Amino acid sequence: MGIIMKSKNTLWILFKSMFLLSACTFGGGFVIVSLMNKKFVEELGWLEEDEMLDITAITQSSPGPLPVNASVIIGYRIHGVTGSLVAILGTILPPMIIISLISLFYTQFRTNKYISVALLVMRAGVAAVILDVVWELAVKVFKTRRFLYIAMMLLAFLATWFFDISAMTIIFVCLAIGVIDLLLSLRKE
Repeated sequence: MGIIMKSKNTLWILFKSMFLLSACTFGGGFVIVSLMNKKFVEELGWLEEDEMLDITAITQSSPGPLPVNASVIIGYRIHGVTGSLVAILGTILPPMIIISLISLFYTQFRTNKYISVALLVMRAGVAAVILDVVWELAVKVFKTRRFLYIAMMLLAFLATWFFDISAMTIIFVCLAIGVIDLLLSLRKE
């Protein structure tokens, strides 16, 4: 995975893309990662689908906010260390600005019925986007036709839904299974 391109125009496009995605995304990391996929894989063609899936997996298992982790990797992939810094700046500026404004008008926001309704409507949109991401990832897992991956996905869902097992436990168990699977496949070769 090398650096794609180096130009000031690329940095501007990277900053602008991250800024707009971050400013217009409600619902947390999974929502913004799906939109990053649409932007950097489908629209700009800067990343491959497999690269974006790898970035998603890495950012989910790394500490810190998922969008910032993704911007570090995507920025580095696009334009090295400078790209990472530009992508991080584009990702963190909108929430900082929005939270600063909200803190100034907190009392008015808290009691405003229109803002309450708007936030409730946004939750429905967020749920739809997350469902879309889950569906796309599930389809990709089924396309692998690997029983192990399909079973891990279904068991992870069951463990979360029915047994309330924490996401971190599931991630570490899946990581361990993945490492063992990799070692066994390398050993066979």
